[in-house]
Amino acid sequence: QVQLVESGGGLVQAGGSLRLSCAASGRTFSSYAMGWFRQAPGKEREFVAAISWSGDNTYYADSVKGRFTISRDNAKNTVYLQMNSLKPEDTAVYYCATTRWAFVPTGRDLTTSGAYAYWGQGTQVTVSS
Repeated sequence: QVQLVESGGGLVQAGGSLRLSCAASGRTFSSYAMGWFRQAPGKEREFVAAISWSGDNTYYADSVKGRFTISRDNAKNTVYLQMNSLKPEDTAVYYCATTRWAFVPTGRDLTTSGAYAYWGQGTQVTVSS
């Protein structure tokens, strides 16, 4: 059974940084693409960042490009989201997700929630102004 557990959320002032972690279990982590999404109150869930199964390709929403970095440590079965220069509009619950199928080819769209089959429970990030 695939399980994803996020951690690292919290309250931070604008301009600050946080690093989110997502620990995966239940299958061979290194074979699967991973993504981060977020949902603010009253808004739909939106794509934040994704990383291919190989780690060679990363993808970002325009709103976070240059501020957020996604990475993975296959030895620890963990994907990270380093968030710098945080803004109040980054406030949301952040979710990690993983695909159903292994070895998703480069070029397959990883920026939509439909690409993912398994989700974590989310971690709250609050950025104060």
